[in-house]
Amino acid sequence: MAAPSEVTDEPGQPPALTSLSLAEAAQSTRKQDQIITPFDVSGGFDDSGKPKAIDYDKLVDTFGSQRIDKPLLERFEKVTGHRPHRMLRRGLVFSHRDLNLILDKYEKGIPFFLYTGRGPSSDSMHVGHTIPFEFTKYLQDVFDVPLVIMLTDDEKFFHTPKLSLKDVYKFTVQNAMDIIAVGFDMKKTFIFADTEFIDGGFASAFNNNVRELGKRTTINQIKGTFGFNDSNNIAEFNFPAVQSATAFATSFPFIFGTDSKKVSKIPCLIPCAIDQDPYFRQCRDNAPKMGYLKPAIIHSVFLPSLRGKESKMSASDADSSIFLSDTDKQIQKKVGKAFSGGQDTAELHREIGGRTAVDVPFQYLTFFMEDDEELKRIQEAYEKGEMQSGEMKMACTKELQAYVGAFRERRKAVTEDVRRSFMRPRQLTFTGMPSEEERQEAKDKRIKQLEQELEWLN
Repeated sequence: MAAPSEVTDEPGQPPALTSLSLAEAAQSTRKQDQIITPFDVSGGFDDSGKPKAIDYDKLVDTFGSQRIDKPLLERFEKVTGHRPHRMLRRGLVFSHRDLNLILDKYEKGIPFFLYTGRGPSSDSMHVGHTIPFEFTKYLQDVFDVPLVIMLTDDEKFFHTPKLSLKDVYKFTVQNAMDIIAVGFDMKKTFIFADTEFIDGGFASAFNNNVRELGKRTTINQIKGTFGFNDSNNIAEFNFPAVQSATAFATSFPFIFGTDSKKVSKIPCLIPCAIDQDPYFRQCRDNAPKMGYLKPAIIHSVFLPSLRGKESKMSASDADSSIFLSDTDKQIQKKVGKAFSGGQDTAELHREIGGRTAVDVPFQYLTFFMEDDEELKRIQEAYEKGEMQSGEMKMACTKELQAYVGAFRERRKAVTEDVRRSFMRPRQLTFTGMPSEEERQEAKDKRIKQLEQELEWLN
């Protein structure tokens, strides 16, 4: 099977290290701090030019977020009545902004909504892309709340000179179907693509929030936050306001109702990889000025590249990634070439054991294996030298084949009609949804808009 169609993830920016051979990059690079932005992810280089793993503790300090600690996890379980997801238990979802306030509101019966998204850059997502979506589904199931998923196809178009709108649409359709196959509840989930929704008749409230955000954001702020310079196009400078507008319930009156005073108090929780945090720092700065609550954020780590923990899995580098469209044979081949924490010889490995901290197959097991006890057994056996690298890779291959195989079966059930239903603006079903009167008011307003559009056409 051919590799999925792809475009580089970070065009218009300094080349992303995830798109390069780290070995080649190291030859021409001196000491460099880690870089974590929406456009570039790298652990940096040490004094000798050797790539370094991403330092998440340093990110927490740099970004000013908070670690998800044991007391918060205990409170999460007490409040929700659910065991924390394996990604929470293992520190893979590790940092937050105001998650404690979301739990406060949930305890009091105050409704909130979830928001996450994806920038379509290939016609098949890889397993690293499913991590925030799988975790988001868990949150939707636990809290029984509505979810908005934003497909930022316009951002990919703005950032990628070679990407056409036709390419954008193709990737968006396929990615939407991949996301649906994660298992979201259609009654509680609205998915939209920017290029379709923003120019449609349902987006007037959304666009008003974009304008309000844009008015409050300066060029210097965008340059400072994202590293933009005068060579970036004007659409790129405006896009942070677009991505931020989704964090406000008032952007979606067909979901939350038209009582702006009431709807403006509905909180938002955003599960995302930590490279997206700069967007929402800008959003949180502006929210109080607009009379809105700051969105809460919960951060996940990156799934490492097959080449090592120094960079994340990237759709623009097929050899570094396990795609959801890969066959069992392709998965086996790729895992077989993954960076190992084993020793140079079997004898030495038995003597001093393997290094699970850098072993990519073991790292993948921490993301995808549900059984904590089995994961602990594998870790101890490998570190004691009782399990060889080949056995570790076999265990990882088996887990990934099962994970991707289950996805394939769910994906078969996602038809074009199902996709269209998920992406149709509509009232969602959830606790605290608008009253019948509010829903009728929103419907009447929409009918009036359509009548005006028909008048203009005539």
